[in-house]
Amino acid sequence: MLHHMTSEPEQQIGVGTQDAFQRLWTPHRMAYIQGENKPSGPGADDGCPFCSIPAKSDEDGLVIKRGEQVYAVLNLYPYNGGHLMVVPYRHVADYTELTAEETAELAELTKQAMAALRSASGAHGFNIGMNQGGVAGAGIAAHLHQHVVPRWGGDTNFMPVVGHTRILPQLLADTRKMLAEAWPTGV
Repeated sequence: MLHHMTSEPEQQIGVGTQDAFQRLWTPHRMAYIQGENKPSGPGADDGCPFCSIPAKSDEDGLVIKRGEQVYAVLNLYPYNGGHLMVVPYRHVADYTELTAEETAELAELTKQAMAALRSASGAHGFNIGMNQGGVAGAGIAAHLHQHVVPRWGGDTNFMPVVGHTRILPQLLADTRKMLAEAWPTGV
């Protein structure tokens, strides 16, 4: 709970050394850090969320677009508002293991995601990429997924740099609906 700013910082027991900084706590991130929604092993039957998402409704799975080979889904732990991933339905870990059809559709849905994010939120730029393998930073290394992270001028403010906190102004369900409505038609 945030309190109005006062000249004296509120004293709280157990939060570290008292200083002049106010703290914005994000305990929901701890679930991810501790492994929530992460598979128990490398197989498709080991609790892989990317294998279970397609069986859910678009709203429950945060799916934005379903293709024949791949789908676009919001990241449950986003770096920025609108952060989504393009994921093959097939449980495959390495980019070199994709079929030509999967590769082509992954590229096409990435282009469509960029168009939808520009239309819906006026994104100025994007970070697009994959982390291949746990040592490269893949949180779920056993199922390939390409990140599409929208960026805006000034979106790297002091909060992530100093406070290690992301400010997300919209609920994921609302972001999913907005992007699904903005997705290019006829594709």
